[in-house]
Amino acid sequence: MASTSETGHAKNIANFEDLISFCTGYGAAYNPGRENLTLIKLQGLYGAAQNVLQDTKSAKTAFDNATNNRRIGFADLQPFAARLVNALTAFGASELVIADAKAINKKIQGARAKEKPAPPPAGAAASPAPKTISTSQQSYDSMVDHFTKMVEIATQESSYTPNEPELKITGLQTKLNGLKAANTAVSNTYTAWSNARITRDNTLYNIITGLVPVALDVKKYIKSIFGPGSPQAKQLTALDFKVIANND
Repeated sequence: MASTSETGHAKNIANFEDLISFCTGYGAAYNPGRENLTLIKLQGLYGAAQNVLQDTKSAKTAFDNATNNRRIGFADLQPFAARLVNALTAFGASELVIADAKAINKKIQGARAKEKPAPPPAGAAASPAPKTISTSQQSYDSMVDHFTKMVEIATQESSYTPNEPELKITGLQTKLNGLKAANTAVSNTYTAWSNARITRDNTLYNIITGLVPVALDVKKYIKSIFGPGSPQAKQLTALDFKVIANND
C-alpha cells in the first residue's frame, strides 16, 4: 500500500495536470508575463515531477530489497558463529584462542539488528540519516566486525582443519564477503533513496520553482485575469495543492 505522503505527492502532480488542462482551455486569454507560468514551462515541470516521483519509488524499492536481502543473509549468523566456536574447540585450539572466540561470539549472540527505516524530515535540503537507520546500520556493522575477527582467529589457528565446506577458511571468507556486500548494498541504496527524495521535494516544493508554489501562482494569475469569483477561478479552486510534510 502506498504511504500517505506518496499518494499526496502523486495527488499534487495529478492536480497539476488538470491545472494545465484548464489553462490550455483558456486559449489566448492565458498569457502570463512570468516565463515559469507559461504553458510550455508548466508542461516541463509536470514531466519532471512525474520522473522524480517514479525515481523515488524505484529507489525505495531497491532499498527495501537490499534490506530484505541483508536480513536473510544475516539470519543464520548467530547459530553459524556458535558452530565456528565449537569447531575451534573440537580441533584442539588453545584455551586462550577458544576464550577469544567465545568472547566475540557472545557479542554476536547479543546483537539486535532491527530494520526500522525512517526517512528524514521534509524539505529540499540535505539532512543526516535518521537515527533508526543509523542505529540499525551500526548494529550490522558491528556484527560484520565481530565475525571478521572470528574468521581471523580461525585463519591463524593451525589446528583448524574442518572438512565441511562452509566451515573451511574459504567458506568462512565467502560468508564474510557476502555479509559485507549485503550490508554495503543497504547503505548504498539508502543513500540513493535519500538523494531521490531530496530531488523530488525540490521539484515539487521549492519555494520559487516547485510545482506546488507554481500552481498556487497560476491560481492567483487566473483570478487576476477573470476575477476571484469567476467560473475559471472556481475551476482551479477545486484543485488542491499541499506541501507534504511526511517525507518518505
